[in-house]
Amino acid sequence: MSQARLTIDLDALARNFRTLAGWAQGAEVAPVLKADAYGLGAAPVARRLTREGARRFYVARLSEGEALRAALGPGPQVLVLDGLTPGDERRMSAASLTPVLLSLAQVDRARAWKGPAVLHVDTGMNRSGLTVGELGDLDLTGLNLRGLLSHLGSAHDPADPRNALQLERLTAAKARLPNLPTSLAASAGAALGPAFRFDQVRPGVSLFGGGPEERPDARLDTVATLTAPVVNVRHVEAGELMGYGSRRRAERPMRLAIVAAGYADGIIRRAGGGGRAWLAGALRPVVLVNMDLSAIEIGAAAVSEGDEAELLGPHVPLDDLAAWAGTVAHEILVRLSPRAERIYLGAA
Repeated sequence: MSQARLTIDLDALARNFRTLAGWAQGAEVAPVLKADAYGLGAAPVARRLTREGARRFYVARLSEGEALRAALGPGPQVLVLDGLTPGDERRMSAASLTPVLLSLAQVDRARAWKGPAVLHVDTGMNRSGLTVGELGDLDLTGLNLRGLLSHLGSAHDPADPRNALQLERLTAAKARLPNLPTSLAASAGAALGPAFRFDQVRPGVSLFGGGPEERPDARLDTVATLTAPVVNVRHVEAGELMGYGSRRRAERPMRLAIVAAGYADGIIRRAGGGGRAWLAGALRPVVLVNMDLSAIEIGAAAVSEGDEAELLGPHVPLDDLAAWAGTVAHEILVRLSPRAERIYLGAA
């Protein structure tokens, strides 16, 4: 069958959850499953993580929260990072969701709504959340606050001074609200040290194998493996043009395996010309990526139609593929297409 196959290993996911729980050293581990669990299926991922002990989950959109509540039923807390936007109150209540409040306007809305909420304070991302000054002047009357949250902007680089600055600012904010459970660290922050963990860590990409410093980390297992069959093996003479646009010219005679996956399956086009794929027992150059097909240089290797190429997986680590494509592991995952046949390993 000339179709890419995406295999999602839920047992590996569970091992990564336990690894992150070790990094958390007693802090709660609350998985972030936004964008359909980074493209890997929020329902099966959340069900497995619930079996592993997760009791709180974060999503980005209200609609994601509603879908996750439908998959999990009552019980686990589902928090919506977009907060409480106008007109959301009825849907938040109906699905028993907890908004993460991002602005003074949302705080006022939550006060009128009276439902449970978490307060986001901006400690240096300059993206969303109350400023430290706004928090200092905040009237807490009538608010049903259940937690305090911030987000690190440079946790993937332990030496970046912004990490210490954000920690200092959140520590000051916590002094204003000392009784609220507090969270600062996501995947990378959980690895920075005990001071950053507070009461809860919120891992996302590292659950799925992405290293906390944006490079492969041997402590984390591969969760997603994308393979595709070889549909053609061909020779290209030196000087011949390949693919679209007359921009890729063979500098030497080349033997190529054409595989049935391209950017329509989630392989970022920019990976062509710099990336690698695993085929015939070795990493081999990806020469080009088109919409439905990609070309891999195979030299004299014994490759036939029907052989499987690994485009992402244990031999092609998530962070390496991201580096070859000039992006981050998060984007690699969320761009994986529904066109690839999905197979789940392990119990959900």
